Amino acid sequence: MQNSTSKESTSKRILKTITGNPIVFLLIVAAIVVGCLKDNFFSWANLSNLISNTAVRFLIALGVSGCLITKGTDLSAGRQVGFAAVIAGILCQRGDYNGRLWKWAPEMNIFFVFLIVIALGLIWGLINGLIVTKLHVPPFIATLGTQTIIYGISLVISDAQPIGGFQKIYTTLINGRIGNTKGFHLPYLFFVALVFGLIFWFIYNKMRHGKYMYAIGGNEIAAEVSGVNTTRTLIRIYTTAGIMYAIAGYLLAAKSGGASASMGQGYELEAIAGCTIGGVSTTGGIGTVPGILVGVLVFELLKIILQFLGVNPYYNYVVQGLVIVLAVSLDIRKYIAKK
Repeated sequence: MQNSTSKESTSKRILKTITGNPIVFLLIVAAIVVGCLKDNFFSWANLSNLISNTAVRFLIALGVSGCLITKGTDLSAGRQVGFAAVIAGILCQRGDYNGRLWKWAPEMNIFFVFLIVIALGLIWGLINGLIVTKLHVPPFIATLGTQTIIYGISLVISDAQPIGGFQKIYTTLINGRIGNTKGFHLPYLFFVALVFGLIFWFIYNKMRHGKYMYAIGGNEIAAEVSGVNTTRTLIRIYTTAGIMYAIAGYLLAAKSGGASASMGQGYELEAIAGCTIGGVSTTGGIGTVPGILVGVLVFELLKIILQFLGVNPYYNYVVQGLVIVLAVSLDIRKYIAKK
């Protein structure tokens, strides 16, 4: 009797998981079907590509997640990634490269460049946080404005030109991997994403900042009355987001082997979609790091599925847009049902 009850409860949990995350379930089923029909879908090369793409987007999604959990958003994420990629690309160009953008600058150490990029990301995030908290501009409008400003500055700095000629150590290190390239191997980016995932999990679940963040998302006024410094917490969230975008941009430039002002375009929407698919509620107060990872992974899996199916790349945007709308609409329905 107890065994049957246990089996019933397990089946109910499985059913609840499936019905609660229909997009995740459908895309996993689609991946299995495509994998059975198409050669090399379940290859290590494809898996490595999926991991690398997911790792960079996961960092961006981690940055956006704090904004979403507190009922905000950050539309400048993609442009901040592009800005960081441009700065990193210019400063990491070889000294003997004829197409160097800043010919007057010396060849710089890539780790020093990393610190510069993080500092600039921190500044952009701080600006967003101050605009939202001190000027009381809604996050949607505030980050939409800074998005345009950042893109304009990126165009000016790069002269709207593609940037290449990177130092070999820069691209080799970021694109490195552990294991046999023809067999089992893991990209270094996997470990970067793992480290930041663990850090954010600890912050969200074990630190006071995480508790404050969820409290603000649940009810900002009640959180303020209970003693939470909402202004300081929100500034930290947007500043941290800026740092994460900067790191992602630094990695993305090396991963791609080139950079431009347009790099990162639309990444903020992908990050928001990944967070929403992974259970981060746009109504605030809900979201987990493992859920964010699953959401981003599934969204990247969707792109690969469409690629293997030979779908016109232009239609990819249509499909991705539909997934975003569906994910948000399902989230809103859950919120209404709870009320």
